Amino acid sequence: MTDLLLLFVFPALMAYAAMSDMLTMTIPNRVSIALVGGFALVAILGGVPLPTVAIHVLAGFLVLVMTFGMFAAGWIGGGDAKLAAATALWLGFGGLLEYAVISAVAGGVLTVVLLSLRNYPLPAFAASWEWSRRLHNARTGVPYGLALA
Repeated sequence: MTDLLLLFVFPALMAYAAMSDMLTMTIPNRVSIALVGGFALVAILGGVPLPTVAIHVLAGFLVLVMTFGMFAAGWIGGGDAKLAAATALWLGFGGLLEYAVISAVAGGVLTVVLLSLRNYPLPAFAASWEWSRRLHNARTGVPYGLALA
């Protein structure tokens, strides 16, 4: 059961968060709540020692504090902050630096690509899609949840 949670639930929730952010520029709270709940299930069912769980919770909390500061500064969205914290809960400190670097690089590439594409007219076939028009609009942000997921 624990292996199934690790193998399917975490990646599925991350994929859902990415798609939701791309299509709507929002990451629903239920995604972050499900990630936290999934971690709790894995910890309980997998018999993860309490000190290890505490370290993971601390990692998630510290990322939440840091990313909420970034949200308050207007650098990222609230859903991005919660997603990063919920992901940090799963990764703990051991995978946190790698996750931060990969997310930052992916976010930079995503931003450069999106800003570059905004310099060209939106193709006619894509103009009928609301999410495509939103992404193409220079006044909208970048769906950073794609990079975080």
